[in-house]
Amino acid sequence: MSALAGRVALVTGSSRGIGAGIARLFGQQGAKVALHGRDQAALSAVQNAIEQGGGKAIAVAAEATSATELDNLRRRVEAELGPIDILIANSGGNPVPPGPVEELTEEGWRASVDANLTATFLAIKSVLPGMKQRRAGNIITISSAAARRPSARSPAGYTAAKAGIELLTQIVAIQAGPFNIRANCIAPETILTERTGQAIPSAQQASLIDQHPLKRLGTPEDVAQAALFLASDAAGWISGTVLDVAGGSVLV
Repeated sequence: MSALAGRVALVTGSSRGIGAGIARLFGQQGAKVALHGRDQAALSAVQNAIEQGGGKAIAVAAEATSATELDNLRRRVEAELGPIDILIANSGGNPVPPGPVEELTEEGWRASVDANLTATFLAIKSVLPGMKQRRAGNIITISSAAARRPSARSPAGYTAAKAGIELLTQIVAIQAGPFNIRANCIAPETILTERTGQAIPSAQQASLIDQHPLKRLGTPEDVAQAALFLASDAAGWISGTVLDVAGGSVLV
């Protein structure tokens, strides 16, 4: 039997990269998938891939930092697919390059925090009341290995926001646990998505690979498999954890 048969999963930031990889795998595993992003063409491509594989998906464009738009998204998902069983709060990004903290502008700080921490908070805030009412739900957030260890090479706003996501997830796990809701976080290292594969030169990729004990970079499928485990009944006694999907890089 498929691990997620009949469940409704909302995957924010799923037009490409990690989110798209999670959405495709969840669709293969029987979930009815709600795709979210701002690029309608990219969302349609992921939707088509899921449907061609025999799955069911809808695609909704929405601004991840707008509570109103996310509430409208949730209502549409509920109307077309049913109550949301699984939230993958994946929306995020790194809008500001690394640099000294004192050189980080207020605008850059707010952009990093909003794109990551605020977007995650608003997604959780939108779905949590319904999950509590039904006394069932599963929330998975996406952090980063950058939040697992301090480094001068990490953008300060992005790193702080991702670390905040980890603690927010654990607070949700404590508060919502009595309602039979689990909340966990995945912290990936460098993942070769379409964009990062093009943005990182081959020489730099080789250097990054050397920093990982497993001697390769991650793929969206690596993260998707971790998300599938946490979303499934096989992880039914796991909540409040941060799972490093990082090839061992946080150890060195």
